[in-house]
Amino acid sequence: MTKEIWDALAMKRALTRITYEIIERNKGTENLVLVGIKTRGVYLAKRIHDRIKKLEGVDVPLGELDITLYCDDRHDASLKQDPVINSEEIGVDIDDKNVVLVDDVIYTGRTIRAAMDALMDQGRPSSIAVAVLVDRGHRELPIRADFIGKNIPTSADEQVSVSVIEKDGKDSVELKALPK
Repeated sequence: MTKEIWDALAMKRALTRITYEIIERNKGTENLVLVGIKTRGVYLAKRIHDRIKKLEGVDVPLGELDITLYCDDRHDASLKQDPVINSEEIGVDIDDKNVVLVDDVIYTGRTIRAAMDALMDQGRPSSIAVAVLVDRGHRELPIRADFIGKNIPTSADEQVSVSVIEKDGKDSVELKALPK
């Protein structure tokens, strides 16, 4: 069973609200850097970037982060092949910057932990904040999002699926029951 939680308009509103919150908490755009976590976080970060540019007239640095090498499940013996790494570089300077990591869904916190490890290998930001479209709960690590589009309480046998038009042909957030 699949239930649509958000359509394209609701996603747009949430990203606009997150953008305003980022600008407000940062007291403007000075020293601000957005870094999208591949894959869908990159598209969401680009949208936030474009809204900041439209609202503030500032082109804040925008980077992409591939966390594949930093995931703690990478050392699982059942993995038969090495992951494909597109690039380890984020493409922007993060030293002494206020970095906002952007992802689609926060769940256990392990993706954000891996992203922070990857960031720290690239430089020393002044601060790291986390922006997510959906927080579904069930943390395994003491990590939280600073900017949240929507909290969606879920069970372990459900999945939150974020679709973005750039990759999936539509914008939506859906809650899906996993097969038992």
